[in-house]
Amino acid sequence: MISRLRGILLEKDPPWILVDVNGVGYEVEAPTSTFTQLPKSGDTVTLHTHLIIREDAHVLCGFASLQERELFRALIKVNGVGPKLALAILSGIGINEFVQAVHDNAVMVLTRIPGVGKKTAERLLVELRDRLAEWGITSNLPQQVNGMSVATGSVVNEVISALQSLGYKPAEASRLVQQLDTQGKTSEELIRDALKLAAPR
Repeated sequence: MISRLRGILLEKDPPWILVDVNGVGYEVEAPTSTFTQLPKSGDTVTLHTHLIIREDAHVLCGFASLQERELFRALIKVNGVGPKLALAILSGIGINEFVQAVHDNAVMVLTRIPGVGKKTAERLLVELRDRLAEWGITSNLPQQVNGMSVATGSVVNEVISALQSLGYKPAEASRLVQQLDTQGKTSEELIRDALKLAAPR
């Protein structure tokens, strides 16, 4: 099992990341929440990984934090939730918000995530309630990941979701947000900045 990569970030083309580790290029699939926390190309990056072994391929999934990976692993244990949907869930909602939704039995919060219908949301709540019972909100999460605060990462997810609701494709929304200075800004400010950046000049 490959559980961690540390190397030079060569390419980032959502949902794929290419990392050079001592001359070997690893192609890694990652959620939007990880993309928003990546350094610029050419810098050193550390990813916590999970290897999916299928008959036709080996897929390496990468995460900015151990908590992201642990939530991914909890998600893929849920009946009917595969790696693709688990990554989509992590792309559509912050860790704190997801854990809070499970604690609050908030079906409607989960159904706002692209790809999650009511039945899937109900299944997530039932099967994860006990597994996430001891997960706290904020206190058990790292204050920073790759230089970005977890709170900022949560705001970024809100911005990406807002851009998607305005008609931007997920990859386009992610690319716009990656170009923004997110430090200390609200989601409303970041949405305005992203729309200005996208406006034709």
